[in-house]
Amino acid sequence: MTIATTLRSDAEIQSEVLSELKWEPRVQAPEIGVAVKDGVVTLTGWVDSYTKRWGAEEAAHRVRGVKAVANDIEVRLSTGGERPDPEIAAAAARALQWDALLVPEKIDVTVSKGWITLKGTVDWQYKKYEAERAVRSLAGVKGVSNLIDVKPRHSPTRSGSRSSRRWCAARRPTPGASASRSTAARSR
Repeated sequence: MTIATTLRSDAEIQSEVLSELKWEPRVQAPEIGVAVKDGVVTLTGWVDSYTKRWGAEEAAHRVRGVKAVANDIEVRLSTGGERPDPEIAAAAARALQWDALLVPEKIDVTVSKGWITLKGTVDWQYKKYEAERAVRSLAGVKGVSNLIDVKPRHSPTRSGSRSSRRWCAARRPTPGASASRSTAARSR
């Protein structure tokens, strides 16, 4: 079976990324420059918050035919938007502490020149993403590096292990059992 695929030109991809940016509520499309070469989108320009930078990147990834995105958008905080690193660090620690999905987790926060680095270990991938989501929209943040490791508490069992074979055997119907159940159901 062959599947027909149509390759999209760089000009088509660029046009669609620009259109997608117009529909992205977090960004002002004129703030962002878009270049495309061989399906790789490069975003340029500057914005006044990390949330806008993130929104532009997500918008570009939504376009069909985009192979990768190089996000060269610079975050330039307005004079009133600048916050000292200790304030950002304290706000990030509180945001992680108040997030109900992350309460028992141990995540270290480091802030340097407005850039937050998250380190630690969580037991689920969604918790890693949640930690980043919790801090990326804080005032004064210029970027986030998520270096959190995911280490499950329990390792999955092999399908051929003794306990899974026992469980399958216990769940297997006895001969004639399924016939009697379906006969009983029809007789009602």
